[in-house]
Amino acid sequence: MLGDNANKPTIPANGPEDKQRARLAGWQALDGKQFEGPAVAELYRQRATRFVDIVQLRQPDRVPSLLLSSGIVPRYAGISFADTFYDAEKSAAATRKFIEEFRPEYTLMGGGASGRAYDLLGYNAYKRPGSSLPDDVPFQYVEGEYMPAEDYAALINNPEGYMLRNYLPRVCDNLQGLRLLPSLFSTVEMIGLSAWLAGLSAPPLLEALRRLGEAAEHVGKNHAVWMKTSAQILGRHGCPGLVGGVAKAPFDIVADTLRGTRGALMDLYRRPDKLLAASEALIPTSIHMGVGAGEPGPPPFVFMPLHKGASAFMSFKHFQKFYWPSFERQLEGIIAAGMVPFSFVEGGFDEARLEFIAASGLPAGRTIWLFDRTDLRLVKKHFSGFACFGGNVPASLFSAGTVAQMEDYCKHLIDDVAPGGGFFLSPGATVDDANPAVVRAYMACAEKYGVY
Repeated sequence: MLGDNANKPTIPANGPEDKQRARLAGWQALDGKQFEGPAVAELYRQRATRFVDIVQLRQPDRVPSLLLSSGIVPRYAGISFADTFYDAEKSAAATRKFIEEFRPEYTLMGGGASGRAYDLLGYNAYKRPGSSLPDDVPFQYVEGEYMPAEDYAALINNPEGYMLRNYLPRVCDNLQGLRLLPSLFSTVEMIGLSAWLAGLSAPPLLEALRRLGEAAEHVGKNHAVWMKTSAQILGRHGCPGLVGGVAKAPFDIVADTLRGTRGALMDLYRRPDKLLAASEALIPTSIHMGVGAGEPGPPPFVFMPLHKGASAFMSFKHFQKFYWPSFERQLEGIIAAGMVPFSFVEGGFDEARLEFIAASGLPAGRTIWLFDRTDLRLVKKHFSGFACFGGNVPASLFSAGTVAQMEDYCKHLIDDVAPGGGFFLSPGATVDDANPAVVRAYMACAEKYGVY
């Protein structure tokens, strides 16, 4: 087993740039990571260095490539979508098989889902294979207004308390007792602590807490399986992980999760002040979602899927007023913690948005942008010298295209936007179904056409 014995970098107690430098160095370092041999360790070092180079707007030796794999992993391994929720060992083995076969350069996988935990909580915001859906179909989000409009004030006044006592009981049928949870501020005096504990003894609350504990136990077992799998993938294949945290933009928390698409659209016109105030109130929480207690070593990147700011959803004027201000402050908070926001722009941004973001004053070389359907030539026009970017390889090309079509698309994309660095090759969306030959062709494109 091989590892670098250099001292682990520590976060200096000064500016965000130094903090980010330390986090990136911790991620790049071989210290504390176990590899099966010097060749694998060197492969990890090259890949991590290459990605840091593009983040910091330097030109690497070649274009790095990502693969946003989703349904193709269980499909290729021959397991069901239900297995990915209810059999962690099968799901982890499927991931190892996929990595072994297609050799992606980086991993973006999470820790695996626990269908049993969701069942224990009575989670109703998603339909799941093996539960409310057939075994062979992917999960589905159940769009709804999980926060009625009259609850805006409660959310704004106490966001986390609202999520705990109001939102969770709405989306988890078996957590109704959380509505009775007494205030934690009762514990500031000794007599208050006794009263708080007495409040916890309410039978519906005790049942909700029991369910939470049992669900957490199942998730913990799954997490152990995935931690072992991640270590195996790192040690055998030298794949750096690219997700150290996941967060949502404040406006998306309201418009995706709480009010739903219809409710948010109505609120743009009927309750604009409340919508703005809610987004503002959620900024600290949205920063903590991604940063958490991150330390040097784990991936310093915060993956952030963006939804309701897309050009197809809202006008540029609305984007400037409703979406960007709270999102910008979230980005600034993540950057201040020394981590790197990794924004996944689903749908598309028009040129006005691109120009506006690039001129916003966010520090250069401190963010990553993955685009779904945005014209990357426009992105390059405005983001050169500002931020690294990638995406735009159609997910449909993996299933309906030919090897020649994939190579032609990637070659032209690299020729158009890669010169000068700051670019990574990536699908514009997660790949659910694919022709294995086309996947292999895609994986070869960065090395074949992306050498500087």
